[in-house]
Amino acid sequence: MSVLEKISSAEIIALEDKHGAHNYHPLPVVLNKGEGVYVWDVEGKKYYDFLSAYSAVNQGHCHPKIVGAMIEQAQTLTLTSRAFYNDKLGVYEKFITNYFGFDKVLPMNTGAEAVETALKICRKWAYEKKGVAEKQAQIIVCENNFHGRTTTIISFSNDENARKNFGPFTDGFIKIPYNDVEALEKAITSSPNIAGFLVEPIQGEAGVYVPSEGYLTAAKELCEKHNVLFIADEVQTGIARTGKLLAVHHENIQPDILILGKAISGGVYPVSAVLANDEIMNVIKPGQHGSTFGGNPVAAAVAIAALEVVTDEKLAENADKLGKVFRSELDKYIQTSNIATLVRGKGLLNAIVINDTEESDTAWNICMKLAENGLLAKPTHGNIIRFAPPLVMTDEQLLDCVNIIINTLKEFEK
Repeated sequence: MSVLEKISSAEIIALEDKHGAHNYHPLPVVLNKGEGVYVWDVEGKKYYDFLSAYSAVNQGHCHPKIVGAMIEQAQTLTLTSRAFYNDKLGVYEKFITNYFGFDKVLPMNTGAEAVETALKICRKWAYEKKGVAEKQAQIIVCENNFHGRTTTIISFSNDENARKNFGPFTDGFIKIPYNDVEALEKAITSSPNIAGFLVEPIQGEAGVYVPSEGYLTAAKELCEKHNVLFIADEVQTGIARTGKLLAVHHENIQPDILILGKAISGGVYPVSAVLANDEIMNVIKPGQHGSTFGGNPVAAAVAIAALEVVTDEKLAENADKLGKVFRSELDKYIQTSNIATLVRGKGLLNAIVINDTEESDTAWNICMKLAENGLLAKPTHGNIIRFAPPLVMTDEQLLDCVNIIINTLKEFEK
């Protein structure tokens, strides 16, 4: 252990480069400690975390209540598989279904697994409840979506980097423009085989693209009118990130199928979930879907604690308040800026658009300079930087971060 403690950032990066698959391109910062809104690198430099592990750490790094729940359960019982009952899963299932207002939950581990689960449930419902002919079900998705990187999910992705040389792909998906009600209506009415509409309430990886007010309401109404399931992927936008418990709550929508992940665990353990009412969820029978780790006792204990923190610490309210301050302060700067053209978002899920092409490295270079200045963020495209700090951030910390961001951007003014 003493040898590991003395290893440098450069040496650790070299180890990953040599022994790990090159499926990520991280900022060259090696972290070894986190607490609240802060992280530290192996040399001891302190940073504000403005990515929150892609919104998995909404409750802050190493939240004592969540970590405590994990440790306590891990010392008692960690895994039984679903071949047997355990004394935590049922308690968790009652808690989370009451928390979000659904009859049932199907527990999984990762966001991509949860999306795959929702797609399977939607198709099975279409065949057994809607009367769609077997193998004919179609699910509508949006262009520039990000729902994960499994083979089925990249089948309907626009990201050619994620798709190239991974085919053949899965059929059964119709792609339409995001934030386009007319396109959705045309797609829904084009065939009696439409089973569902899978949508991100805000497109995170696309650059924190917030749809027009009323878009989600109109989409849900169309789905109800034509007996199509409205499937909300809230893996990134859920759990208080956008200033409401769920992003769809900004328009008072209850999805037919809700997909959760990331911050449902506070970032300490892989937990995801798919929620639906009985008329939908009951199409799944024993042996038709599952996971060895899905619904394990540690995950159950962690998720309950993580969701209790969201309520007890009023994280949605804090995200809503601080998000308005963040956008207001950045917008004032952007009015006179040549390097930043726009700030957008909801709650504490925000992005700035950089005045350069998507193929440029300007946003990356800005993030490198932000890291030098004590704040970690990551481009989501060549000219967009996403800002998503833990929701436990204080007013004072947020304003300090705004100053870091603005002062850094000034270094790139043309």
